[in-house]
Amino acid sequence: MTSDMEGLELEERNSMRRVASLRTELEDITEVEYRQLRLERVVLVGVWTDGSVEDAENSLAELKLLAETAGSEVLDALIQRRQKPDPATYIGSGKVEELKASVEATGADTIICDGELAPSQLRNLEDRCKVKVVDRTALILDIFAQHAKSKEGKAQVELAQLTYQTQRLRGWGGNLSRQAGGRAAGGEGIGGRGPGETKLETDRRRIQAKIAKLRRELAALSVTRDTKKADRRRHDVPSVSIAGYTNAGKSSILNRLTDAGVLVENALFATLDPTTRRTQTADGRVYTLSDTVGFVRHLPHQLIEAFRSTLEEVADSDLLLHVVDGSHPDPAGQISAVREVLADVDALGVPEIIVINKVDAADPVAIKQLLAAEPHAVVVSARTGEGFDELLNAIEADLPRPASRIEIVLPYERGDLLNQIHLRGEIETLDHEADGTHVVALVDGALAHDLAAFASS
Repeated sequence: MTSDMEGLELEERNSMRRVASLRTELEDITEVEYRQLRLERVVLVGVWTDGSVEDAENSLAELKLLAETAGSEVLDALIQRRQKPDPATYIGSGKVEELKASVEATGADTIICDGELAPSQLRNLEDRCKVKVVDRTALILDIFAQHAKSKEGKAQVELAQLTYQTQRLRGWGGNLSRQAGGRAAGGEGIGGRGPGETKLETDRRRIQAKIAKLRRELAALSVTRDTKKADRRRHDVPSVSIAGYTNAGKSSILNRLTDAGVLVENALFATLDPTTRRTQTADGRVYTLSDTVGFVRHLPHQLIEAFRSTLEEVADSDLLLHVVDGSHPDPAGQISAVREVLADVDALGVPEIIVINKVDAADPVAIKQLLAAEPHAVVVSARTGEGFDELLNAIEADLPRPASRIEIVLPYERGDLLNQIHLRGEIETLDHEADGTHVVALVDGALAHDLAAFASS
């Protein structure tokens, strides 16, 4: 009979692998300003099902960064080699004892698992190890909650958290299995009991009501963004979106290109609220440049759904600057993870420039391999400014150009229209004549309509 573990070496299956150099050092912790005064002490655990051991260790190294960003001190990190995660305990019942021993030896108060756990897996691990267990999804949601600043950002994160929690409601002991009534309904009493409704059902109903309320709020908040977007479209202003892996340097690139003054931190998910700035090409064409939320491997589905209205702005863009951290151990994996999210919001059809950032800290061999795999790429350093002239040239070349060719004579008192041609079009010739300014230019359709009355005969 073929076992589930067929194909795995016996030695790999019987040993839980300790990942070296993933304990948080004290000096690393103090670099992040928003770190909590009392850090949670955590042990990381991952299940390695496919790929190389380097892939597995890179994934756990990323989990370490996520844990530290959330305000934790990493004490130990373990990987278990399995064909697939154990449906009951994630790592297998035998290995739970080894994990429990690590928790007791290090004095950890939390276990963070590198995957999304089912409610039963969370419960079984907590019952066996006697400490809090958090999965990757809950960790990322917690980081988003810390970083959300705007009303819309906070509502999006809360919606994602509630959606996640709905599937994981569970009672402690038997108290939530009682029918609600009087004070058993959480103090609601009359009007809050429902016909035979349990406390668990009451909680679920309240969460669903809150989710519906948040969705209405987000729909109302999106009206302002849609109005601004419609205004840009009405004036045919091209839009460029900056997307990419978290901490790849998107905000730094936006600042370099526009002097936007956006907060830049060496931390995951430092930017959650989109920032849009106007700028122009060397030949005077105006366009907008928008920073977006960073992506990560296995970005929780709840977050993609909650941030869908924001992410869909990427799909509506005329051009995408896909920023990659060239100094990362696996930049190709970052590109793949970002494109998975872009596919979820139907943004793969947007013209794309790969922007390989942090070249000043990257391995030249790795950069050459990336350029071979992604020929339409530009290599830059947001820290030193290297490569930005080439990036600006690439943006200018890939932006959509005005489609309507006009030949007009503008009266000298209509300098406002001449200014619009400079901002939104491409002037081929401009001559000052006795009766006005003779202009031959390429402009957008809306401006061509406004200028039709001045067409030269």
